[in-house]
Amino acid sequence: MTIKTLHFFLLLLIFFIGSGLNAKVKYSEFIDKQIVLEKKMNDANLTQEEIKTLVEEQDRIYKEALNHLMANKQSYLEHLRMFDSEIFSLKKIMSINKRAGNTYAVLRDEVQIKSYMIVRSQNRMIKNILLALDTPSIEEFDKQLNKYITQNQKDIYKINNKDYKEYLALQTTSKVLKKVKENIKEYYILLDINSDMISYIYKFKNKMYRLNKYSKYHLITPVMYINSLAIVKIINPFLDKIGLDVIKIFIIAILIFGIYFLRTIVYVALEKYLLGLDFYSKYSEIIFAEIKKPIEWLIIVININMIIYVYNDFGSVDVVSRIFDIIYGAFFTLLIYKIINTIAGIKLSKYEVKNTQVKHELINVGIKIVNFFIIIIGVLIALYFAGVDLTAVLSGLGIGGFAVAFAAKDTISNFFGTLSILFSDVFSQGDWIEIDGKEGTVVEIGLRVTTIRTFDNALIAIPNGTFAAKDIKNWNKRKLGRRIKISLGVKYDSKREDIKNAIHEIRQMLLNHPDIATPDTKYEHIRAKRYTAKLVSADDLEGVKKTLLVYLDEFSDSSINILIYCFSKSVDWEDWLKTKQDVLEKIMVILEKNSLEFAFPSLSIYNETPNTQERLLPQRSV
Repeated sequence: MTIKTLHFFLLLLIFFIGSGLNAKVKYSEFIDKQIVLEKKMNDANLTQEEIKTLVEEQDRIYKEALNHLMANKQSYLEHLRMFDSEIFSLKKIMSINKRAGNTYAVLRDEVQIKSYMIVRSQNRMIKNILLALDTPSIEEFDKQLNKYITQNQKDIYKINNKDYKEYLALQTTSKVLKKVKENIKEYYILLDINSDMISYIYKFKNKMYRLNKYSKYHLITPVMYINSLAIVKIINPFLDKIGLDVIKIFIIAILIFGIYFLRTIVYVALEKYLLGLDFYSKYSEIIFAEIKKPIEWLIIVININMIIYVYNDFGSVDVVSRIFDIIYGAFFTLLIYKIINTIAGIKLSKYEVKNTQVKHELINVGIKIVNFFIIIIGVLIALYFAGVDLTAVLSGLGIGGFAVAFAAKDTISNFFGTLSILFSDVFSQGDWIEIDGKEGTVVEIGLRVTTIRTFDNALIAIPNGTFAAKDIKNWNKRKLGRRIKISLGVKYDSKREDIKNAIHEIRQMLLNHPDIATPDTKYEHIRAKRYTAKLVSADDLEGVKKTLLVYLDEFSDSSINILIYCFSKSVDWEDWLKTKQDVLEKIMVILEKNSLEFAFPSLSIYNETPNTQERLLPQRSV
C-alpha cells in the first residue's frame, strides 16, 4: 500500500469519525430542546400566533428546567458535562485536516468546538451559581451571581471572535459545507440561548435562592407538588407581583401560629429554670414577672424577623439583619437591666425592713453606676451589630478623652461631689437639710444632682458639686434633743418674789416633764464606741442635747424677760410641737398661780409738775 493510498484511507476515516461525532452531538436535553425551538422561531414563514406559542413553550421549558435543576442539584453538579474529550478529539481532527488542506472540514470542526465551549461556559456558570446559592444572604448571592455571569460574558467574547455569517450565503452541494452551515447556525443559536439563559437566571434568581432553601430543608418534593397544582398555578402569578406565593404564605402562617403556641412552652421552661436556681429561688417569681413583658415583645420581634426572612426568599438582607441584631442586643441589655434592678429592689426593701446600718443611697448610687455600665455595654453591642469598628471607637475615646473631660468638667465635678456626699456622711436620703437658702427633705442622691422636696411641696435639683462649696445644715443629725427656746415677758409691775417663784416652778416643771431632756436623761451612745481616743464629744458627735436653762434674762423696754431654754427628747417635728404646746400650757398655769401677767409692748406717759407726777393710763403702742 502506497503512502498516497494510506493518506486517502486516513482522511476517509477522519471524515467518518468527524461526521459521526457531529451527527450525534447532544449538549443536554434542555439545550437540545431550545435549539429546536430557536430553529422553529427563525423560520420566516411563522405567524405571530405561532411565534407567541413558541415563546410560551420556551418559557415553560425554562421553568421546568429550573424546577428539575433545583430538585436534582447535587446530581447535576456530580454529572456536569464539560465536553473536554469532544473538544480534544476535534482539535486532533482539525490538525490533520489542516495538514491535508481540507478548509471546510477545519471550519466545520472549529465552529463545533466553539459551540462546545459556549455550552461548557454555560455549564461552568450554572455550576458556580448553584454553589453560590448556599451563601447566607441573598445580597451575597447577588454579588456572586454578577461575578459568574460577568465571567461567562468574558468567555463568550473570547469565543465569538470571528464572523461566520458569510459562509451561510454559499451555495453548494458539498456535504462538508452543508455541515459547516448547519454548525454555524447552531453556533449562533447557542449564543442566543446563552443570552436568554442569563436573562432567565436574573428573572428567577430569587426563586432559585428560595428553592435552594427548600432543598436544603428537604422540602423540595412537597413544594414542587404544591406548585404543580392547578389552583396554585392560577394564584401564584398574582401573588408574585408582591413577592409572595402560596408556599411562602403557608410557611408564614405556620411560623406565626407555631411561635405563638411556642411562647407558652418558653414561659413554662423559663419559669421552671428560674425556680430551679438556688441563688435566685427567692426572687424568681418577681424576676419572671418583670421580664415576662420584654420576652413577649422579643417573641413578636423574632416572629417579624422570621416572616421577613421567608418573604425575602429565605435570605437575609444585610441592613435588615443589622437592625434586628441591634434590637436583639437592646432586648438582651433590657433583660439584664430588669434582672439586676429587680434583685436590687428586693435587697433594698430587705435592708429597710431589717433597719441595717447600710446606707440606702450608697446602694442606690451603686445601682445607678451598674446601670450606667449596662447601658454602655448595650450601646457597644448595638454599635458592633451596626458594623462599627469598636477598636477604632475605643481608641478614639482615648484620643478625645481630654476634650470630653474638659467639656464635661461640670459633670465630672458633680460625680465626685456624689462620692463626697456618700462617703462623708453629711446627709442621707430623707434628711431635712438647708443649703444656700434652700430647705427641704432629701429625696434622692443621684449621680449628678441631689433632689430636695421643699416644705411647700416643690422639687429642687441641686448639682452635687455645689455641696462641696456651700454650708450644709442637717436638721436630722440629731438623736436626742430638739430645742425649745422661749423668751417669756411679764409686766414691770410684777412682784420680785412672784417672778422668783415662777422661775423655780417652771424649772421644776421642765425637770419633771417626761418629754423634756434633762442632764439626768440617759442615752446610750453607739457611734462614739468606735472612737478609741476622746477627740470629739460623744454628745456632739451623735447629736444629743440635754441642756435645761430657766433664768431671769433681761429688762426690756416693756417687759421683764425670763429665758426658757430646753430640748425635747424627740426630734420629730410633730412630737416636738406636742411637747412644746404642753410646756406652754403648763407655763401659763404657773404664771396665773403666781399672779403674773404677760407683758405686751406698751408706752407709759407721765405728766410731770414741779411738785407732783401724774401718771396717765398706759397706751398700747402700735
